Amino acid sequence: MEEKPRLARLTAILTQLQSSRIVTATQLANKHTVSIRTIYRDIRTLEKSGVPIVTEEGKGYSMMEGYKLPPVMFTEDEANALITAEQLILKNKDASFVQNYSEAIVKIKALLKGSQKDKASLLTERIYFSNNYSNQKTSNYLMRIQAAITNFEVLHMEYLSIDNKHSIRNIEPFALYSTQENWLLIAYCRLRKAFRVFRIDHIQKITATLKHFESHNMTLEEYYKSYERDH
Repeated sequence: MEEKPRLARLTAILTQLQSSRIVTATQLANKHTVSIRTIYRDIRTLEKSGVPIVTEEGKGYSMMEGYKLPPVMFTEDEANALITAEQLILKNKDASFVQNYSEAIVKIKALLKGSQKDKASLLTERIYFSNNYSNQKTSNYLMRIQAAITNFEVLHMEYLSIDNKHSIRNIEPFALYSTQENWLLIAYCRLRKAFRVFRIDHIQKITATLKHFESHNMTLEEYYKSYERDH
């Protein structure tokens, strides 16, 4: 009986290695509720099977750059979750986000088996989110901002505030959150020398500055704590 759960665990470890830059033995042990020694054995087994795992001393494991395994099949519940997310995202008010997700979901659906495809089509017709029923699109900068967050890129922004005041500022994008399908951006404003929250649908224009900033080395949770402390 040991082999079946172990096979499932090895497959899950492979998926995790492919989806993360680096994974530690402790993370894997905690996720699969096994000892670190067991994870060491699993990694050796995968290496013997020809999987090119790179061990980074003192950091963890990663997959050799460029190595890709055939995609693991989705379970029915996982496929249903993706279809539900698709219907929710189609209501989102940022055009760039909707377009990129729609293109991604087409590729994901191509991996589904025939029977799963039929069920996915049926589920698509039976799920409806009432907010934004007119499918109005009010912004187009979400994906550009996401790239700036992960690349620590300073953005030049023209912004129109809620009370119609126009400003031009350079910002260091930090995090995003959604409210009623609109997106809010938390960013460090170099003009105000402080963190500010901007509505993405009020951004008039974004241009690249080709400048980068040092990571703020702060989690979103830590930002909220400091915000509460200062207000």
